[in-house]
Amino acid sequence: MKGNKTMALLILAISALISCKSKTQNDAEKLAEGIIKTRTANTPGGIPTTSAGFSMTAKIDGKIWSATSFMPPERAGLIVGESDGETISLPYYDKKNFLALTKKKLGEGHELAEMHLNDDVSLWTASKGEMELTKVDDNLAEGKFYFTAKGFQSDKTIEVTDGFFRILFK
Repeated sequence: MKGNKTMALLILAISALISCKSKTQNDAEKLAEGIIKTRTANTPGGIPTTSAGFSMTAKIDGKIWSATSFMPPERAGLIVGESDGETISLPYYDKKNFLALTKKKLGEGHELAEMHLNDDVSLWTASKGEMELTKVDDNLAEGKFYFTAKGFQSDKTIEVTDGFFRILFK
């Protein structure tokens, strides 16, 4: 009889520990999500995207991706759109050079374009593609882009299509 009580108490204690561990993991996951959102929202100089301001969208293997924030291009030296820790980076030129450009090849032997995704590869670098400026004036530059990217230390490839970006000049 005493052994049954001890066994029942042991089972109850283990169940409580498992329940606490599961709750702790859920709390930790929620905390991590909150930290990422807070970090993104408070990244020094991070610029939120808007319909008339900084913007970047693309399809990544057919799935729509939209940036929620931008690093100031003049500080980053790149056009970098970010959403939930994922980024797409394109070459940046100052206003004077943007005014003189129309198209730039992306990929091996040309300009760098890359993505950091929340997947098993993480870093993707353009092997071929193009960035075309569609509108440039004293206030902004808009363009479209596409590229095929190769995974870092991987034979996998991914297609980025229907890309669009808009940056504002200071």
